[in-house]
Amino acid sequence: MTPRTLATVLGAVAVVCVAAGCSGGSAAPPVASPPPPSSPAAAVLPHSGAPKVEHPLPASVLSGQPCQDALTSDQLNQIFGTVPQGKPGSLPGLGLDCKWNNIDSGAGLTVGYTTQTHQGLSALYQNTKPQAKVWRVLPPIQGFPAVAASTFSSGTQDGFCAVSVGVADDLSFDASLTPSDAKRASGADPCELSARVADMVVTNLKRKAGA
Repeated sequence: MTPRTLATVLGAVAVVCVAAGCSGGSAAPPVASPPPPSSPAAAVLPHSGAPKVEHPLPASVLSGQPCQDALTSDQLNQIFGTVPQGKPGSLPGLGLDCKWNNIDSGAGLTVGYTTQTHQGLSALYQNTKPQAKVWRVLPPIQGFPAVAASTFSSGTQDGFCAVSVGVADDLSFDASLTPSDAKRASGADPCELSARVADMVVTNLKRKAGA
């Protein structure tokens, strides 16, 4: 079972890879099924301990393809030191995603829009939190609740950490940046790097909403 089918789709703008370094292939964010329709928790959002999104963005901000909407060329250049072509993808029942890779450096990034579970961060709290090897509730990213998680047995040692941000009670997106082996060895935190990317994405989604 892949990470993206195992758990729910998982700072100031900075030079993430040029300054912080990235390498290794992209890792797909984890995902899980929404609560069954018969579950009382499924009727009301948020549930399972997930925070409420106090100032939600409209659903239209996640209506596009992440390859086009999530990050600008300038931001990709900050992350990779170049502007790689995004590879669009999707998973039934979850939503659209995009993967960027720098073949020369091996750097990888995945951004996914979780629009089809209609559970937002609640599904993450209900399904991923109990089995997560890494679970960190992050400070809000530009006012939106966020959590970093990894379900790998080695935690973040594999260079994987997905940061999920709730933009509405029923909508979220995920960003996961894989740092290089050298940066991991030097103590680079993949959760922190992914949070920086998530901050970039929030900036673009707010601009799209006219906020």
